This record gives sequence, C-alpha cells and structure tokens, in this order.
Amino acid sequence: MSEVLYTATATTIGGLEGRVQSDDQVIDFETALPGSQKSEDSEATNPEQLFAAAYATCFDSALQIVADKEQLEFQSEVTAKVDLLEDGEGYKLAVHLQVKGNNIEKSQLEQLVQKANQIWPYAEAKRATMEFTIETQG
Repeated sequence: MSEVLYTATATTIGGLEGRVQSDDQVIDFETALPGSQKSEDSEATNPEQLFAAAYATCFDSALQIVADKEQLEFQSEVTAKVDLLEDGEGYKLAVHLQVKGNNIEKSQLEQLVQKANQIWPYAEAKRATMEFTIETQG
C-alpha cells in the first residue's frame, strides 16, 4: 500500500460560473467559462488554467529531482499549454510542455526531460487520456 505524502483539497461551487477554493484558502478564485463575459470582466480562472499551472509546476519539480540525482545545477522553466478539445464523442485535453534550461547543454537537458517524464506523478494519466507533447529548448 502506498504512503500518503500529502492531500490537497479544493471545493468548487457553481462550476464554470462559480468559485473554487482550497481548504487552506491559498486558492480562492472565481471561475468562468473561457471567452464568456465573466471571464473578460473579472480575474476569474478556469480548470484548464489551473491544470496548466499544476502540470508545469509538477514537471519542473520532477526535472529538478532528476537533475539533483545527477548532481547537475541549472535553472529550468516549464510552460504548459493546455487545450480543451472536442472530438464528437466528448471532451479531452491536449497538453504541450515547453522546457527551457539555462546553464545546461541542450542534449543534457533532453536527457533529463526524458527521465523526468518517467517519474512525475501525472505521467500515467497523460499517457492514458490525452494528447501530449514535450518540446525542449536550449
């Protein structure tokens, strides 16, 4: 059985035209359907933005874990682009990660990216349910 290291809890009321809040209130946002009047008139977020933030942060963390194990120090930057797609049968996501590294050779960064892609917690979910690409920029 796996050991629970951390549990995050968030509650939404009103779905895409409501509010989302974490139990510690660090996250406390209005939510709005992308392109809606509410999204243009407020600082509301949406699930895709939250997912992109989580994906980028988690992948960058996995990348730094791999680098630490190999005793490499560099500054990384990960950008996640999340697309909401409709394919006639329903909705799905497409995720494209852009990984940049300063003070590291591109070939070395590419190796670290491949290793990080194997260890991060979201890896299995992405393989099963979404379109996924990674672009490494040196």
